[in-house]
Amino acid sequence: MTRPRKEQVCLEETPYYHCICRCVRRAFLCGEDNVTGQNFDHRKQWLVDKIHFLSSVFAINICAYAVMSNHYHLVLKVNKAEAENWSDIDVALRWKQLFNGHVMVDRWLTKPGITQAEKQQALKVVQIWRSRLFDLGWYMRCLNEGIAVQANKEDNCKGRFWEGRFKSQALLDETALLACMVYVDLNPIRAAICETPEQSNFTSIQQRLMTVAQTVNNKLTQDKAQPDNLLPFTGYQPHTKQQVGLPFKLMDYFALVEWTGHCIREDKRDAIPDHIQPLFQRFNVNSDDWLAIITDFNRHYINAAGNMDNMSKWASATNRKWCATHQSLHLYQRLP
Repeated sequence: MTRPRKEQVCLEETPYYHCICRCVRRAFLCGEDNVTGQNFDHRKQWLVDKIHFLSSVFAINICAYAVMSNHYHLVLKVNKAEAENWSDIDVALRWKQLFNGHVMVDRWLTKPGITQAEKQQALKVVQIWRSRLFDLGWYMRCLNEGIAVQANKEDNCKGRFWEGRFKSQALLDETALLACMVYVDLNPIRAAICETPEQSNFTSIQQRLMTVAQTVNNKLTQDKAQPDNLLPFTGYQPHTKQQVGLPFKLMDYFALVEWTGHCIREDKRDAIPDHIQPLFQRFNVNSDDWLAIITDFNRHYINAAGNMDNMSKWASATNRKWCATHQSLHLYQRLP
């Protein structure tokens, strides 16, 4: 039975979530349809632009993304504390970038002489908007509805564009977050669409690599080496809701993606390089199963990914008896 979204998202356990949404019947509505010969690659850019726009409005940051021909992946961080620190006026103005607003809120914004009762009613509405602006369901709703309307208008048709509700996975620790981001960034390589991360169009890894290249070529300062519209890498930190950015080093992440992508592309297991081994050790990664899990992360971890203790806590917090995982493969090093 399908669970309510509020039982799948628990911000007390983790702010990080992997979201997947597929086109209806998994049709290639964002790529090249082999049956009709029509090409809809331009819709991938619609999705990338919409993702970045919504993250500038919502208190939700983008960790990684990959837009494919019949589905897309997002790794998001829900920043509840940021939304709670916004002023009431800021919340109202952000919401009005997405929707028409509310007559009482409009009066509060434009007419300073309103009564106290009217102001209180307006602020009640604003608080509802505030809670929605860090809500994963509302973010995905705004993303999917906007793209569906735009695509149906282009096709001059009606009906569903997306398969249904998006799927979400809770990422409960740094190891799960790292593995999921690599899995998302390497989607085009696994699908044999391209051979290298820099050729992976409509992905966060390509955007990050291009930003670094522009920084070097234009001799910009180091603080310009990361895209403004993606959550930055800030180095190793504990996995907490308060951490500012991604708890990894940017160049370590690039090296891990490059090595993993090479192994997947060549369909062979190389020896783990010396510069990758410390990263695996730091995050307790089981190198024996790493490639197998990255190849199909989404099926090895169903609703949540993390070590056994974190998954047990998350199951309890979301009213579950247990969390489904693949029994033969392990992302985490086994205890001796």
